[in-house]
Amino acid sequence: MGRSAGRVGSRNRGAGKFDLSRKSLFDKSQQSDHRLQKVLAVAGFGSRRQCELIIEQGRVDVDGVVAKLGMNVDRFSCEIRVDGERLQGVKPVYIALFKPKGYLCTDNDLRGRARAIDLVPDNFGRLFLVGRLDMDSEGLILLTNDGALAERLTHPRYGVPKIYRVQVAGDVSRETVNKLCEGVHLADGFARATDIVIKKKHKQSTILDMTLSEGKNREVRRLLAKLGHKVHLLIRIAVGPIKIGNMLPGEWRHLTTQEINKLHKS
Repeated sequence: MGRSAGRVGSRNRGAGKFDLSRKSLFDKSQQSDHRLQKVLAVAGFGSRRQCELIIEQGRVDVDGVVAKLGMNVDRFSCEIRVDGERLQGVKPVYIALFKPKGYLCTDNDLRGRARAIDLVPDNFGRLFLVGRLDMDSEGLILLTNDGALAERLTHPRYGVPKIYRVQVAGDVSRETVNKLCEGVHLADGFARATDIVIKKKHKQSTILDMTLSEGKNREVRRLLAKLGHKVHLLIRIAVGPIKIGNMLPGEWRHLTTQEINKLHKS
C-alpha cells in the first residue's frame, strides 16, 4: 500500500477484536444451530437470498446429503460442502476503509484500474463492499465477510443513513436545502436528502453535510446538479453509526466491538 502501509500497521495493533459474548457462528461455547443460509452468508457466499438460491440449486451438501432450504445445522459438527468444497471455519471480519479518490468499488475490473478492496490485505478472504462510492468520490467504505449484514446495510428498505461532506459550487440557499429534503425526480426515480446542514460558506462555494438513506448511483451529485450546484468534493463521513473520524485516505482499521454491536442494532 505504499505510503499508507506504516500508518495502517500502527493503528491496528490490538484493535477491533470480535465480541466473543455474541452468539457467533464461530464460537463453540455458544449455541451453534443456525439456519443453513445464515451460515453460508456469514461464510461469505453472498446475501441470505443468494445463499437460499445456492441451496435451492442443489449445490450444498450437509453430511453427504443434498441440503434443503430452511434446515438448521450445527456449524461445528456438520460437514458442509458447497460445490463439493468443504466449508472451513471463518472468523467474522468487519473493516472500515477510507477510500481515496481514483479507486473503484468493484470486485473485478477488466482494465486493471485501482480497486478499493486492494487497500486491505487479502488474508481476510472474500469481503463484501458495503456502501459503494464512485471513482471521483472518497470516504468511508465498510467491508465484511458477513453477507447477511452487508445486505441489510445496503438495501433501501432498511434505511441505514449515510452522511456526506460535500463542497459545491455557488451559494446554497435555504430554498435549495428545502427542495433537496422534499425530494426531486431523477431518471431512476424520486430521491431526497433526509437532512442537510450548511457547515460553511465561501465566496464561490458552500460546504454541506448531507444525509441520505437510499444510495442510488451517484445520488448526491445528481441531486445537487438537478438544482444547479456542481460538486467539487465529496467525502462520505459516516455509514449508520460508524464514523470516519481521523482516518486518512488509504487507511483501514478493524471495527471495535462497540461499533460491531451498533451495526447489528442499526
